[in-house]
Amino acid sequence: MNEYDSELVAGLLEKESYQRTEDSKEAQLILLNTCSVRENAEDKVHARLSNLKHLKDGNPDVKIGVLGCMAQNLKEDLLKSKPYVDVILGPDSYRKLPEMVQETKIPLENVVDTKLSRMEVYDDLFPARREGINAWISIMRGCDKFCTFCIVPFTRGRERSRSIESVVEEVKQIRDDGFKEVTLLGQNVNSYHHENRRFPELLQKVAEIEGIERIRYTSPHPQDFDDELIKVHKENSKVCNHIHFPLQAGSDPILERMNRTYTKQHFLDLALKMREQIPGLAISTDMIVGFPGETEADFQDTVDVMNQVKFDTAFTFKYSPRPGTKAAEYVDTVPEADKQDRLERMIVLQKEHTLLRNRALVGETLEVLVEKNSKKSENQHQGRTRSNKIVIFDKAGEQPGDMVNVEIIDAQGITLFGRIVD
Repeated sequence: MNEYDSELVAGLLEKESYQRTEDSKEAQLILLNTCSVRENAEDKVHARLSNLKHLKDGNPDVKIGVLGCMAQNLKEDLLKSKPYVDVILGPDSYRKLPEMVQETKIPLENVVDTKLSRMEVYDDLFPARREGINAWISIMRGCDKFCTFCIVPFTRGRERSRSIESVVEEVKQIRDDGFKEVTLLGQNVNSYHHENRRFPELLQKVAEIEGIERIRYTSPHPQDFDDELIKVHKENSKVCNHIHFPLQAGSDPILERMNRTYTKQHFLDLALKMREQIPGLAISTDMIVGFPGETEADFQDTVDVMNQVKFDTAFTFKYSPRPGTKAAEYVDTVPEADKQDRLERMIVLQKEHTLLRNRALVGETLEVLVEKNSKKSENQHQGRTRSNKIVIFDKAGEQPGDMVNVEIIDAQGITLFGRIVD
């Protein structure tokens, strides 16, 4: 979502005759688009701002701005600790950026706008995308779920969706710009709702656009996953057979404290149905250890889900409280040593499951979209299967953006290795 927002902001500024530079020493305007989901992300922004201060010291005309969730959530702290920041804009205020940058030419201390909107979806603005294979498209903004650990509803506001027509128009522009793949974005993408039209219909309309080869989306919420969405996967080969399906925890008491609004069994039933009905499906997930009140028995419930589903990949986190969330008020915190121990055990188990899933593909021939050179060899390409598996293979004259058939000959960790076949 932040990558998409950065492209959106770049598009706004390019319309005002700004040009992008990769060298901060050349820049007249430096904007940090920020995230507040985890404490580590905020720490990185503070460090980066401190590093940029010397540019401002050397050239007072350089303007520095903080955008996005951290601007929304921590504006008072930024104003106090980073007075050299000129512009602070929340995620619903990007349209005002060109005007506000002009205002900073007048000797003002700071320009700040962090008002949240019930309407803004930026559906008439087009991002300035760099060349590539995949393009991000935000189909909705905000969140109404209010998970007790999550700051997003407070930094991005309430949920609202774009029209299907505006999304389709942007996808066609993406196709005309040479992209082969699109990823539809939303905090809970399958809760998309615009004038009684829902996510499966939107996905179907995007799949009907000629020239787009693959469609992905992230992230759905288990509460809103239904048979209609599974049907779209089954009937449309463009809709990739990979679903990111966030678990967060496998214990019903912990899920209830998180306000996730589903049970362990509901999650397992859906995951089983997906695997049964969508050929070759890969399922990835998010999991948190050490949520307040989590016991070893609760953790073992999460392990049980892992063993039953055997996720292809997982993003795993130690819980960290976010100020302003309900969970930050809980007092029964888990000792750091227990968090770390559970995280390490979870990572070991997930590596076993990932390797098991990947080794099952050895001997199969899969369609791979060529993305770029392999990091380890100029003589090899890196590509991705429809199920979101990374594949390394020797070059044979193909270019990024080409589709090739690759026989899988080995699997190591999260990576597959193969050879091109006719």
